[in-house]
Amino acid sequence: MKIKHISYTIVLIIFLLNNCTYSQNDSTDNIFYPEKINKKRLTAVIATGSALYVGSMIGLYSMWYKDYPKTTFHFINDNNEWLQMDKMGHIFTSYYLGRIGYESLRWSGVNEKKSTWYGGMLGFTFLMTVEIFDGFSAEWGASTGDIIANGLGTALFIGQQLAWSEQRFLVKFSFHQTEYPQYRPDLLGKNLIQEIIKDYNGETFWLSGNIHSFLRKESKFPKWLNVAFGYGAEGMTGATSNPPEYEGQPIPQFDRYRQFYFSLDVDYTRIKTRSKVLKVFFTVISFIKIPFPTLEYNTKDGLKFHYLYF
Repeated sequence: MKIKHISYTIVLIIFLLNNCTYSQNDSTDNIFYPEKINKKRLTAVIATGSALYVGSMIGLYSMWYKDYPKTTFHFINDNNEWLQMDKMGHIFTSYYLGRIGYESLRWSGVNEKKSTWYGGMLGFTFLMTVEIFDGFSAEWGASTGDIIANGLGTALFIGQQLAWSEQRFLVKFSFHQTEYPQYRPDLLGKNLIQEIIKDYNGETFWLSGNIHSFLRKESKFPKWLNVAFGYGAEGMTGATSNPPEYEGQPIPQFDRYRQFYFSLDVDYTRIKTRSKVLKVFFTVISFIKIPFPTLEYNTKDGLKFHYLYF
């Protein structure tokens, strides 16, 4: 459902603020992750998190659900919408909310295991509330596909923390402008900011894996170099099919197709620097896939090569 993009935007804002705050702390582990619970920090985390959760839920309900009729809780099957790009957005959102929850609790002195489970579940909990709103709305319905995607994002974060005590695989995002919003500005965006949030045609979601973390510690292979696998889709001017017109104006009939990518990437947080400014900057942009030469396979044209893909 397109209105859930607002929740993705909220997550990105929280992620940026969260990382800016924590990255400015002393870099030594015993200060960044206290050995004992810091009551002031934990109180601040719980209070801030609760306020953001309640405020965002009230805002979502007031803006999107309040004026629509209610019904008994029900499910819908929207798995064929947007060639599953919306499901990738759910994985992205639940993963980063889990990271936010974990980092917040560790910063407060909560131990590794509890931070992993309690903090890592933040994304699933947050997005499950949105599904409950959907389920009681006659206009929409709870989506089993969305719930599964939320669980996958949460599992990706928690699983890595339990296995390696670090995130060797990152979920990342990239965007390039496309021609499609001009035909459906209501649905795909009226300006660049809206397009980044709404236009699935220009979005690519990546799984970026760190190579050095799987090698011996003494390996001289660059610690910051990742290999990335991406998924995207194009040709979409509607959720399940493309309409022939919009407000009386004809829309060209585009082929809807999937895209699969292979590229290199950079894990900015593994770049060594003594500069606190750079540390903050690298952390803030850590969810963005850096442009690199990229190999694409799509279901319309087959193999393609991009000298630089955004």
